[in-house]
Amino acid sequence: HCGMSTSSTTEQEQGMPSENKETMENDEANGKADEGAQAEAATTADGKPSEETQETDSRRGLEDLSKEDLIKLVLEKEQALELKENEFGVWKDRFLRSYAEMENVMQRTLREAENSKKFAIQSFAKSLLDVADNLGRAASITKESFNKIDASKDTIGAVPILKTLLEGVEMTEKQLEEVFRKFGIEKYDPINEQFDPNRHNAVFQVPDNSKPPGTVAVVLKSGYMLNDRIIRPAEVGVTVAVENKEANSQAVENEGANSEAAENKEGNSKP
Repeated sequence: HCGMSTSSTTEQEQGMPSENKETMENDEANGKADEGAQAEAATTADGKPSEETQETDSRRGLEDLSKEDLIKLVLEKEQALELKENEFGVWKDRFLRSYAEMENVMQRTLREAENSKKFAIQSFAKSLLDVADNLGRAASITKESFNKIDASKDTIGAVPILKTLLEGVEMTEKQLEEVFRKFGIEKYDPINEQFDPNRHNAVFQVPDNSKPPGTVAVVLKSGYMLNDRIIRPAEVGVTVAVENKEANSQAVENEGANSEAAENKEGNSKP
């Protein structure tokens, strides 16, 4: 029968018009193409099931699970999610710490670069402070000597010499101060300021009740700052309160002296 069927089919095709024969061949080709497309859609390029196929299979598998198995599966998923959240928290913390450390390094680097620029001349400036002190002392001594000389008795011509010397020293001192200001170096005189260990170097104490204790009463050396940084604290003498015993003894001595003076006055007034 098979041979007869094949022969019959062949005979039918031979007796069939060419247009109908071509239509049948196209239908067969399209059917095979559809089957191939469906098979290709069910699998990915590497031969594995597609995501849609996996999702369908997974949904069918969940439908087959019992209530207990579903609860167990949910708990497992929750534990896995919690583990991932903890892991994410650890990595997030590491990232934030690293970012903060990087920011600190950048800020510290910028600050150090700025300080290097602002205070590059600090050592050089400190070495010139003694020169400024000596110029100030020279000007002060020359002025004192100039004031002590009586011009009417100057027989050797010392007055014009001292005057010229004083003008030269003061001009040099002024020029040095201008150079200091140009590069951010400022001189400060803390007289009558409250003692500050960051700005002042206390060398001695001055007993004095007329001012609050810890007041700068004497300045031996002026202080200097470079761009708001102390490069040399001022050397000062600071007031200290006089003890009550000393004050009382002084008052007794004064009272005795006043009594004695009064008695002497009365004795001198008698005939």
